Amino acid sequence: MLQFVAVGLAVHLVFFYSIFDIYFTSPLVHGMTPQRTPLSPPAKRLVLFVADGLRADVLYRLDENGSPRASYLRKVIEEKGSWGVSHTHVPTESRPGHVALIAGFYEDVSAVAKGWKDNPIEFDSVFNESKYTWSWGSPDILPMFAKGASKDHIYTFMYPAENEDFAAEDASKLDTWVFDETFHCSLWFWLLFYI
Repeated sequence: MLQFVAVGLAVHLVFFYSIFDIYFTSPLVHGMTPQRTPLSPPAKRLVLFVADGLRADVLYRLDENGSPRASYLRKVIEEKGSWGVSHTHVPTESRPGHVALIAGFYEDVSAVAKGWKDNPIEFDSVFNESKYTWSWGSPDILPMFAKGASKDHIYTFMYPAENEDFAAEDASKLDTWVFDETFHCSLWFWLLFYI
């Protein structure tokens, strides 16, 4: 009986180890030569809005009157901007998968050991390859993209961590903070450079 328990425990330990060995390894490959495309960029500027928890099926669905729920965003999608739907891969720090959107790969699952506050392996992103990046939002997400930047050109503006109360009655507080701060910084930028 003791041998049966010992063999069963050993088999379970091997299976348990194999799960971590297979799934908790980094998806990044280092030591590759950076590549450049001969094509010109499709735009001078990229403005990226990420709405955490805004499901695509709800955004595109019309209300009972046949009107879009987010008329301004729908107008931008149909007439001016490019758009896409983000498909995430679990586990992830945030539903939209910011790392997948901005860096082009699924989040490193080994980041779970750091509480998703930091990606344990440095990675390149659109932010690092841009001339300047200004970003507003969560203190859990933004530092991942500022760390390891090759030059001092990524500016992050984060709301205080104690303001993150996802069980609050008014879920729009953080969105309002981001909107107000973006508006104020954009106004100062416009005044400094265009007047």
